[in-house]
Amino acid sequence: VQLQASGGGLVQAGGSLRLSCAASGRTFSSYPMGWFRQAPGKEREFVAAISWTGENTYYADGVKGRFTISRDNAKNTLYLQMNSLKPEDTAVYYCAARTGRGMNIRADTYDYWGQGTQVTVSS
Repeated sequence: VQLQASGGGLVQAGGSLRLSCAASGRTFSSYPMGWFRQAPGKEREFVAAISWTGENTYYADGVKGRFTISRDNAKNTLYLQMNSLKPEDTAVYYCAARTGRGMNIRADTYDYWGQGTQVTVSS
């Protein structure tokens, strides 16, 4: 599976962005997926996860109610809708897929990673 993240950019606080993650390979629809982010000088942190069917989702406390993860298995694409953005959301955002069962918040349980897309939120 190859993952290609896109949709990042510069936005003012309170604004919105929608990230996309295009996947190659016929097995995309069978993998739980996640979004992570890494700010300068910080470790990569979990943002959101989604089950392979899309029926179940899980969010980090800091983005709950503002971000929405979704997927379109027919299009082999994962999304992250980000609303009410804050300066502390500034980071490189990565999409990831795991071959294990179920969602997971640990980055080391994911097997495939996209290249990352920069999100910058100005105050």
